[in-house]
Formats: sequence, C-alpha cells, structure tokens
Amino acid sequence: MKAQIITIGEEILIGQIVDTNSAWIAENLNLLGISVDKIISISDKKEQIISTLQQTNQEADLVIITGGLGPTNDDITKQTLAEYFESEMVLSEEVLGDVKKIIGARGSQMLDLNVNQAMVPKNCKVLRNPKGTAPGMWFEKNNTVFISLPGVPFEMKAILQEEGFFEIQKKFKTPHILHKTIHTTGIPESQLAHILSDWENNLHKNINLAYLPSPGDIKLRLDILGENREEIEDILNKEIEKLFKIIPENIFGYNQDTLEGVVGELLLLNQLTLSTAESCTGGKIASLITSISGSSRYFKGSVVAYSNEVKNKILGVKEADLEEFGAVSEQVARQMAEGVRKLLNTDIGIATTGVAGPTGGTKDKPVGTVWIAVALKEQTFAIKYIFGNARNRNIIHSATSALNFLRNLLTKI
Repeated sequence: MKAQIITIGEEILIGQIVDTNSAWIAENLNLLGISVDKIISISDKKEQIISTLQQTNQEADLVIITGGLGPTNDDITKQTLAEYFESEMVLSEEVLGDVKKIIGARGSQMLDLNVNQAMVPKNCKVLRNPKGTAPGMWFEKNNTVFISLPGVPFEMKAILQEEGFFEIQKKFKTPHILHKTIHTTGIPESQLAHILSDWENNLHKNINLAYLPSPGDIKLRLDILGENREEIEDILNKEIEKLFKIIPENIFGYNQDTLEGVVGELLLLNQLTLSTAESCTGGKIASLITSISGSSRYFKGSVVAYSNEVKNKILGVKEADLEEFGAVSEQVARQMAEGVRKLLNTDIGIATTGVAGPTGGTKDKPVGTVWIAVALKEQTFAIKYIFGNARNRNIIHSATSALNFLRNLLTKI
C-alpha cells in the first residue's frame, strides 16, 4: 500500500519552522509496514488544499494531513475538508467535553473560538486529542483514508499513538517490518563500504541496507519485510552477527544507543570514574559525557588545557617535552591523561591534543593530526589519528574517537 503526507501552512513554506511532523509520521508508518512515497507541503489556501486532496485521492491508500486546525479565522482546513468530503459541520458533544476539560485545566474561560474547535464535519470519525483542543478527523473517499491532524507536534503524536495507529492497523492488513540500526565509528564511509562490500553483496534478498553518515558516527540501517515475524527476525540477527565479526571494534551500539551512553554504562558496570584533559576538543568530550543523565556518578570533571602553560602548570606536562616534541605529540598526550587522572583523583583520564585547523598545521603535523591518550591506573595507551581539514568535523571526530578508544579498552577489562 502507498501512503502520502500533506503538511499545511505558510510557516513551513517560508522556512519559519522546520517540518519535523512528516519525518516522525513516515518513520512510524514504516514501522507498521506502510511505505510513504510522497511528502507534500502546501499553503493554507482553499484551492491548493482541494487540488492536493484530489491528487492524493488518485495516488494513495492512506493520506495523513497535519496543520490548519487552529481556532482562529486563518485556519481553514477543517471547513475545506468538510467541503471536499461533502459534509455539513456539526457540534461534537464528545469533543466539546474534551475542550472544556482542557480549557478548565488551564484555568481559562471558554470562548466562542474554543467552542468552534468542537465543530467537525458530520461524516468524519473523530480521533480524540488528549493534549489539545483540535481533534483528529478520519475520512474515507474512493477507497482512500484521509486523517487530518493538528500541526502541533505533541498533539499530533498523541492522537496517532493513542488511537490513530490502532485504527490504521485495523483498516489495513500490513506485513511485518523490522528495522535495526547499527552504530559504527572510527571508519570513514567510503572505507567502511569497501570493507563491507562482500557482506553487503551477500545480504539476504529481503534486507535493505542504508548508510546514514554523520560526523563521528556512521549508522547502518537494516530493514526487512515479511509475513512471519520470527522468521525475518532470525534472518536479520544472523546478518548482524556476520557484520559484528567483520568490524567488532567499530560497532558501539544499536538503534537509540549513543557512544557517550554506552561508555557511561561501561563505567558504571566496572565502578570506574573518569576525567578529561582536552586541548583540541575544547571540552567536547566532557560535553558529550555530561549530556547523559546521571553521569555525575562516574564523571568528575575536565581541564580544558588549550595553552602550553596550562598543560605544564595544571596537568604537570614537562616543559622540556613540550619544547622537544611539541604540544601535539604522544608524549604530551600521555602526560595530559596521567596528569588529569591524578589531579581529579579518578580511575581513568582521557586526553586529546591536536591541530583542529584550518590553520596551524605543518609538514610533520598537518591539520587534522590528533593524539588521544587514555590513562588507567596501571597503564597509559595512546593512538594517533589524521582527520581532514574541517575544524568542526575534526573536533567531533576527535571526541568520538576518544570515547570509542576508551570503550574498546573498557570492554577488555
């Protein structure tokens, strides 16, 4: 079956707001085995709405519409839908009760505009809104289902999650579809594709693979469709097992996992504390770590040692080594990690020092050169990377590489 999404509102077309509704709806329909083949954004003009409804009525089995259901006079979607579906407007006592309850909870008085929210086309099925005053509406015409929803994201989601998706599944018999997102780091996309070429070419015929690259994290999304859930789940898991054998040190998580979250779980599991000494990353590692709720249980703090003076006086890096080897060196990275571990009395210290760019590089240490060190109580490990010449990407790559370096060490404890 085919589904389409229509978003209504000038604010989307002029770039005033970003359409996040369509992405969320498409993702969740896909989880139900329903593919979206078109997303359309249109103005809230009557002629535009009607012509788009006519077009989608010929092309799709399911059409989900968001926007234009507010209480003010410029919101004309509901009246336009009534005209298109040849229906008169009637007062829904059920919706009116919901509106009164919500308005009362806000401590406000009912206005005529609020009462108007309870007016709906007579031939629609009302989808109740537990979070707002504008109800969802379900129409059917020429074997196509149309669902109109408010544009406010949390209201739209609540209607679909509590009633809409259930009704869609009742109406349409859909196959099972499973998704698994594998998070990888430490290998550029082109190199990763080369390494995985044999695995990719031999994937089960029912599996679709997509590469979703972002700085520091390349996601591999596997989708499989089938009538037997247990069967396709087994196929999917076997392919992921093969993948893990190829790049075991570069896979850090699945689906909603984050690298900083996985590292935090490992630190908690091993009852270890962490501190960071950051030069080229400027606090990015600490920012990622502390983005996780509860990270105070294992993270003590950070020293942003951008200057040689701070490296020397605060972290105890030898001045002679700074002069002989330079700030961007294995020797300095090791001493920074050991220094912050002792300074903040933690079990582990991470350090980064490098040339983030776009200036500052030399022949021996080009832009993108980064040394990362991890100091444990018994031993200090260091690794060198050479990234590109884009400053922001280098900072992200350095931070994620440092966390993955630590993750791999923690998995071997």
